[in-house]
Amino acid sequence: MAPTPSDNTPAWPLWLRLLRVPGLGPARIKRVYLAMQMDGAVEAGALAQGPDALQNNPLLGLRYGLSAAQCHAFGDHSPEWQHTLDQTQRWLAQGETRFIVTLGEPDYPPQLMDISDPPTLLFGEGCRGLLTAPPALAIVGSRNPSAQGLRNANRFAATAAESGLTVVSGMALGIDGAAHAGALSVAAQTGPNTIAVLGTGIDVVYPRQHQQLAGDIAEQGLLLSEFVLGAGPQRMHFPRRNRLIAGLALGTLIVEAAPASGSLITAQMAVDMGREVFAIPGSIHVTQSKGCHLLIKQGAKLVESVADILDDLPPLPPRPNRTSRPNGTAEAADDVLHPGLCQHMGFDPLSLDDLLSRTQWDVASLQVALFELELAGRVARMPGGLFQQLA
Repeated sequence: MAPTPSDNTPAWPLWLRLLRVPGLGPARIKRVYLAMQMDGAVEAGALAQGPDALQNNPLLGLRYGLSAAQCHAFGDHSPEWQHTLDQTQRWLAQGETRFIVTLGEPDYPPQLMDISDPPTLLFGEGCRGLLTAPPALAIVGSRNPSAQGLRNANRFAATAAESGLTVVSGMALGIDGAAHAGALSVAAQTGPNTIAVLGTGIDVVYPRQHQQLAGDIAEQGLLLSEFVLGAGPQRMHFPRRNRLIAGLALGTLIVEAAPASGSLITAQMAVDMGREVFAIPGSIHVTQSKGCHLLIKQGAKLVESVADILDDLPPLPPRPNRTSRPNGTAEAADDVLHPGLCQHMGFDPLSLDDLLSRTQWDVASLQVALFELELAGRVARMPGGLFQQLA
């Protein structure tokens, strides 16, 4: 059981207090959390009584691996703490889509609990449902990409979102921004589809050039940060942000990266977490391609299309069907989209060659029809280049 207060009081102030205790970081707090989980409701309930519980009962803290000094610090009543508390409460009150999710809450991203140092709490603005579904692909790369790299990031992100993936990136200049923009370009069809993990407090937009992008993501995706409000862009923040980008996703795609790029650190974090790593090759004469080539030499999968990525991921659930009739009433897509093709498909997975043989269509027409049915949520693209009609 997590340290939760009474039913009418939010959990985040207790977690925020714990995060302020000297000597405690995400890794140690995870161990405290797991110890409380194993210990049962009695001790967790005592902690939930409020910040004085540990301060007045250091033996309880020792049971969780906290020193007497740390137990005392947990009961902080300083003006600085009150300012932090008031600031956070004001921020939450200023927008209906603002929230804080903490360890132990039902919609805390389960994949983050697999890493050694999950964030104690996450500040979010936007679509909270993206924390748990659908599955995500991280797309990262150079802050100084080529024109081709920007096009690749945009195109791969749009297609990944259309295929049922959430696009995760860091809202940096270059590849990150292009990936978010690509996902947002199809958000009218897919619904909220991108997560920006920030290296600042959620109320600080960095870089400043991305003010509009941040606003668009808050409306059609999710802004996410583990840093307290007002935290600026410090060098140490970005590796911490990168572990969350890798941790939230089934796999990480590197679009362009120099040999010393931070994107390669994100790729290594993904490997350490047991996640897939993909890289787009480029010219041997372009510096931004050398990091991707290095990753490919080390075992990353060379990809030329999103289909190459989907081949290595579990089958994806379709996004909600957003196809509507002009009068506003929804209608099954196969009633209005390519009924002949749906009849030929049946409900078994089929290759493109199988469908060409059954329909006698030309390749271009068949691919367009399949793409439209995917967007409508009636056909899913399966591993191995197969297509399957959904009931």
